Amino acid sequence: MDTENNKEKTNNAGKKQEDNATQPKTPGKRPKFNTNWIYGIIAIALFGLMFLPSGDSDPKEVTWNRFEQDMLKNHDVSKIVVINKEKAMIYIKADKLKEARYADSKATPAFSSNNPQYFFTIGSVESFEQNLVRATEKYSPDEPIDVKYETRQDRLGPILNWIIFPLLLIGVWIFIFRRMSGGAGNQIFNIGKSRAKMFDKDATDIKIDFKDVAGLEEAKVEIKEIVDFLKNPQKYTQLGGKIPKGALLVGPPGTGKTLLAKAVAGEAHVPFFSLSGSDFVEMFVGVGASRVRDLFKQAKEKAPCIIFIDEIDAIGRARGRNNSWSSNDERENTLNQLLTEMDGFGTNSGVIILAATNRADILDRALMRAGRFDRQIQVELPDLNERMEIFKVHLRPLTKLAQDVSVESLAKQTPGFSGADIANVCNEAALIAARHDKAQVEKQDFLDAIDRIIGGLEKKNKIISPEEKKSIAYHEAGHATVSWMLENANPLIKVTIVPRGQALGAAWYLPEERQLTTTEQLMEEMAALLGGRAAEELFFGRISTGALNDLERTTKHAYAMVCYYGMSPRLANISYYDSSGQTEYAFSKPYSEETARAIDEETQRLIGEAYAKAKEILTKYQEQHHQLANLLLEREVLFAEDLERILGPRPGGKTPYYEHQTKNAEPAADNNEAKSETETTE
Repeated sequence: MDTENNKEKTNNAGKKQEDNATQPKTPGKRPKFNTNWIYGIIAIALFGLMFLPSGDSDPKEVTWNRFEQDMLKNHDVSKIVVINKEKAMIYIKADKLKEARYADSKATPAFSSNNPQYFFTIGSVESFEQNLVRATEKYSPDEPIDVKYETRQDRLGPILNWIIFPLLLIGVWIFIFRRMSGGAGNQIFNIGKSRAKMFDKDATDIKIDFKDVAGLEEAKVEIKEIVDFLKNPQKYTQLGGKIPKGALLVGPPGTGKTLLAKAVAGEAHVPFFSLSGSDFVEMFVGVGASRVRDLFKQAKEKAPCIIFIDEIDAIGRARGRNNSWSSNDERENTLNQLLTEMDGFGTNSGVIILAATNRADILDRALMRAGRFDRQIQVELPDLNERMEIFKVHLRPLTKLAQDVSVESLAKQTPGFSGADIANVCNEAALIAARHDKAQVEKQDFLDAIDRIIGGLEKKNKIISPEEKKSIAYHEAGHATVSWMLENANPLIKVTIVPRGQALGAAWYLPEERQLTTTEQLMEEMAALLGGRAAEELFFGRISTGALNDLERTTKHAYAMVCYYGMSPRLANISYYDSSGQTEYAFSKPYSEETARAIDEETQRLIGEAYAKAKEILTKYQEQHHQLANLLLEREVLFAEDLERILGPRPGGKTPYYEHQTKNAEPAADNNEAKSETETTE
């Protein structure tokens, strides 16, 4: 059996060798030769030459006592050669070298009668001669020793010193500047070169197309048209039209601006240059402008092509505002060069500029004008249908989904979420399911993930006294009661006194997706925000710091109504808001001190009316409020169905959408951007 197994192993090994021999070798796969080995060998050789002996001998050093008592006394010395008035080289007679007392010299490379075997260092020639004459007269007066004086020059040492040290300094200088310029491949002479990463039309590392971009249908129409310009330019130029020079993607963070640019790179099939606005910024003066010139030089050589600049506000800020001490700002020079390259005296035919930013209000006007960025494409937060499409894209990697997961339900539970938020929800849901050792990702995991993203991590072990817990319960019940009984307020779907993040309690709303908001709606939303503070004052006779977040948001709402929307009767139809962000008024505030006092008074009046409305509702529904607070203390979490059972149907019949929940299953909440209610302490 063993022999058969050995035969099989040898046969298999032979087959593997034949297979490897028959497989074609891929050309161009040879390992690259590292030139650092050459530099290392040269350095070792130079240092070796420095430390090599100048002559062909390597004698052994001895003391004067041994020279006198052993060598001169026994008449063993044949001659002495003094080198450069420093060393006395001792030559031993050939027949004496065979004796045992000179065995230590046989191990040296100079063991030969023609080479010196020993040496000693002399202080001066005069003292050496005096000592030698005295020793010779004492031990061998009849046999004088032949003494010669030689001067030898080390010609190789100085030459190597002149060569090695300058080369060493040059090598250190090159190494330091390579490190400063960002790596061995980017030398100091390439610091002004563009750092854009180019994706060729045949590149295979970009596998994103427009099918992977869910939602954003209006933005994709304009982007697809730009791609079509590059593919079929004759279709548009034959009618006298011109290809647009640039398009600016504007929208909140996480809405998919960079993803759209990646889809363009995957669809256009033309060279695509991608870089960030911060890639132009450098500590050296003039580098940013040099990189802009080099970028457009490369783009013109590859035309037709696309240049994508992400976060262009890093260099596109309005000029003359960020110069605290100098008017010759490097960012301004970079921006000036960018303006010239985009639409200056020269032409950039076939080069289209794509840029993305979420701060279009701070960009320079010269950058925003037609001829540079001909189109501004708004990339807004997705609506209900677009959120459904985005969920379908991000649910694909989750291979094991439970049957109770509904895309429509998840989309309804996440108003105000961006594409990045939805991707985070799907990922968090998978992590939560894995944390609980589930075989599938269930609906409850998604709802918990939404709560986690909006409110933060639950802190059930946070130490809260019974009095504080009761105050928090009455506070949150105040929000629930007021918001439920006001027809135009956002409907509440969940309220909890379980601490999350920095909040001691929270109320989740499901806001109506609307484009316009009336005065009545804003006033009732402020009343709902002040419901917690009003409940504390009514039922405890005192107030606490727990309403910090409520007061902050209420004040912003009231000031916006007075200053921006002109909703105050005293300052009707006046807006002091500059939507362009360019501070066109050229002074700090476009109103007088008397108007400022009127704004403060109107803001206080609006907040006072909302607060009085909240106290009126809580007084009218006092018994129901107590029931909600006690039930909240008992269960810690209440849902819309609990509010409907205690308070009755909402006015106007506007019952919020929510999934059927139980005590152990919590619903999702709305986005935390001015929609979720949280209480924090100072």
